[in-house]
Amino acid sequence: MRGLLHPFLLLLIFERPGHGYELIERLGRLGAAEVEPGHVYRVLRGLERERLVVSTWVPSDSGPARRCYELTPDGLAGLEAWMGRLARLGQVLDSCLARWGKASQSSSRRSLNGGSERGRHGPAIAVRP
Repeated sequence: MRGLLHPFLLLLIFERPGHGYELIERLGRLGAAEVEPGHVYRVLRGLERERLVVSTWVPSDSGPARRCYELTPDGLAGLEAWMGRLARLGQVLDSCLARWGKASQSSSRRSLNGGSERGRHGPAIAVRP
């Protein structure tokens, strides 16, 4: 998931600007709950250095001011490019999963029908204690 933080954060900020902690919570709801907060903040700083996002300090009612991140026009262009790459990746993953589904079904049937333990790449290797 670490390699996908860039597009995930750009998407979340596109949907609604937010501060770091809020973005981390939203990442969790997106399915990336195991991401380390420190890594998220480093990626946000990198996105800001690349001028894909800008941040401003916003006063808080319950504590210190927070840095709020907003998407720039370059950030929107970067997000659109990422979405194209992710769509292609999704197609490759769908194809891989479909092939796995077919292969695992036929393998299960062969095993259940007393089929050979020999695979396409030669005999199975027995591991003995």
